[in-house]
Amino acid sequence: MTTANKITILRIVLIPVFVVETIYYVRTGNEGHRLAGLLAFTATAILDGVDGYVARHYNQMSELGTILDPLADKLLLVSAIVILSFDNAPRLGQVPLWLTGVIIGRDLLLAIGAVVVRLVVGRITVRPHLTGKVATVFQMVMVIWILLRWDVTFQLVYLKTWILGAGLMTAASGWFYLWDGMQQLGKHPSSTALAEPHPK
Repeated sequence: MTTANKITILRIVLIPVFVVETIYYVRTGNEGHRLAGLLAFTATAILDGVDGYVARHYNQMSELGTILDPLADKLLLVSAIVILSFDNAPRLGQVPLWLTGVIIGRDLLLAIGAVVVRLVVGRITVRPHLTGKVATVFQMVMVIWILLRWDVTFQLVYLKTWILGAGLMTAASGWFYLWDGMQQLGKHPSSTALAEPHPK
């Protein structure tokens, strides 16, 4: 078990802490729960960069890490987006349902596409795209912004900027990953037309 994988597992362990503390804050209004949820989310987001740095700079890239790292990202962000999609007023701001649909829809589409490529091609090559990383940053900033209640402190236009950026970058990254999958399928012999049998 590498150090990078241990950090990733810690990130996954912190996700239920974030979820429980945020739900308790919405129900009770106790600021201690909000701060605990905020700290758990922020720590998980920061550790996302830490485990990647450790894996790259200390030669700790592993097959387990390639599975756990994106899984931790998805669990954290989907959990946060779903919780904040509900009407949590007056405690917390709300993420629009269209953005929730875009994020979850993209993840479902990519998961189905990955299964299809693996079944047909036998293996799948995932190439990270800048749009995917930018989308993750927009989503994390949006969630932290709401947890800090800065949508109340500052003008609402700032939150709308994070929401719009998250939506556009998420959709763009989904398109790029889908295009990559189509390219991999297109290069496989099974995607070519079957030759017609010659008449005897």
